[in-house]
Amino acid sequence: MLAEKVEQMMEWSSRRSVIRMNGDKFRRFVKAPPRNYSVIVMFTALQPQRQCSVCRQANEEYQVLANSWRYSSAFSNKLFFTVVDYDEGADVFQQLNMNSAPTFMHFPAKGKPKRADTFDLQRIGFASEQLAKWIADRTDVQIRVFRPPNYSGTIALALLVSLVGGLLYLRRNNLEFIYNKTGWAMAALCVVFAMTSGQMWNHIRGPPYAHKNPQNGQVVSSTHICLSAPYV
Repeated sequence: MLAEKVEQMMEWSSRRSVIRMNGDKFRRFVKAPPRNYSVIVMFTALQPQRQCSVCRQANEEYQVLANSWRYSSAFSNKLFFTVVDYDEGADVFQQLNMNSAPTFMHFPAKGKPKRADTFDLQRIGFASEQLAKWIADRTDVQIRVFRPPNYSGTIALALLVSLVGGLLYLRRNNLEFIYNKTGWAMAALCVVFAMTSGQMWNHIRGPPYAHKNPQNGQVVSSTHICLSAPYV
């Protein structure tokens, strides 16, 4: 029985890094013994009609983490990444008394999940690196996150350099605007407002845009409010 479950999980994992689960699969491969492997489950609602933008953002980070594990040299049958979508496993949400998404849970190889086996997404955010640290604490499995190349920053920088270079070329006979103190002061203030608003913290930690409980820590929306305040 156990060997069959492990073999099936390995087969699914070979097809895709994150295994999709419905109610029956969840109860058989995650909840029911025997089981000698840990399972990370993301409970989410990805269907367009659910309008859960945070779910889509968290799913992207989750996929990065799962792919990092699947294609690492340390990959084994001791840890699997799965997902339960509300529209495919509403009974699972009811069984666990879960009324929010996304939620990350760890189901250990032995025993029932404890409080620490639920990832504190509201406080920590859902960045792949933060999820990897949490998994290491719960399973002792170390996952080095590998992100796919993102050339958007390089392209944006090239366009900016081209734009500035073109502007300087067109006004090569009149470069007095470079010495305009007011312009440089406005640019410096914009940078200061962006840094003090917490935008850099958001970029590093990847917090949710908003949540219901104001005591759960910083969210992206608060940064936007702080950033716009000086202009009001």
